[in-house]
Amino acid sequence: MTQALRHSYLDPKTLNKITRLDLRARLVVEGFVTGMHRSPYHGFAVEFAQHRQYVPGDEIKHIDWKVLAKTDRFYIKEYEEETNLKCTLLLDCSRSMRYGEDGAEGLGKFDYSCTLAACLAYLLQKQQDAVGLVRFDTDVRLNLPPSSHPSHLKLLVHELEQAQPDHQTDVGGVFRGLAEQIGKRGLVVLISDLFVDLDTLTQTLLHFRHRRHEVVVFHVMHEHEHTFPFQDNTLFKGLETEAQVLTEPRALRAAYLEAKDRFCHEVRRCCATGGIDYVPLSTADSLDAALAGYLAFRQRTVRGVRRH
Repeated sequence: MTQALRHSYLDPKTLNKITRLDLRARLVVEGFVTGMHRSPYHGFAVEFAQHRQYVPGDEIKHIDWKVLAKTDRFYIKEYEEETNLKCTLLLDCSRSMRYGEDGAEGLGKFDYSCTLAACLAYLLQKQQDAVGLVRFDTDVRLNLPPSSHPSHLKLLVHELEQAQPDHQTDVGGVFRGLAEQIGKRGLVVLISDLFVDLDTLTQTLLHFRHRRHEVVVFHVMHEHEHTFPFQDNTLFKGLETEAQVLTEPRALRAAYLEAKDRFCHEVRRCCATGGIDYVPLSTADSLDAALAGYLAFRQRTVRGVRRH
């Protein structure tokens, strides 16, 4: 795959023309991996951990033939990457995620977020990791437990395709309950535009950390929310409220951008204080930025496990 072709597959405007979510995810992940020097499919830690006795279904390539010659018994070499990660994707399905859904300028926030979730699920399963999906707004609308079974990815992508953003966002009660339900220590990935109270968000994310989960936040914003490109008199309508404001946007642009930057800075600071990875994304960003952010996080956490 040529470099130019790879980048075209990662571009949100190109992805918007591909209606099948599973195809989008496969093209993005395989295009991303093609551009890497080392494939993440083989795991992040390749240090030998231990032997265990062979059982039917194990891959023959992991048999330790030297041990077989000495003991006349089949043993499998286990490496650190074979310890399956359990990842739960938390997808925000509130109404504010609908912005840009007309698709005139590429992917809207929700389509971009669903594509990101599908890409992460595809990548995780290729690494033999277990991945689950939670769709939420003011309540949990779907809780699909993590699994690494091949058929599970099809089900997860199907649920993403069926999702429709609605209602408001209430992470407080939703996340506290989920933190109790996700028993085994694992990875929690939040994909959201974070249209929530910052103190509530911080407290609920820290609740996952107190349960010893690793947490990554993908903060998805539409390119319009980053740049505020509006020029003429514009009627702004609330997506999660009934409020409407008719205004001259050029007079508001500087104040809006300052407030937006201040909020993003506070989110980043709160995440850093809690040991939470924060990955800001625009719908104009190619999806490899998100995957690279995830892989950088995983490599750091694996090195941390090694040191301990």
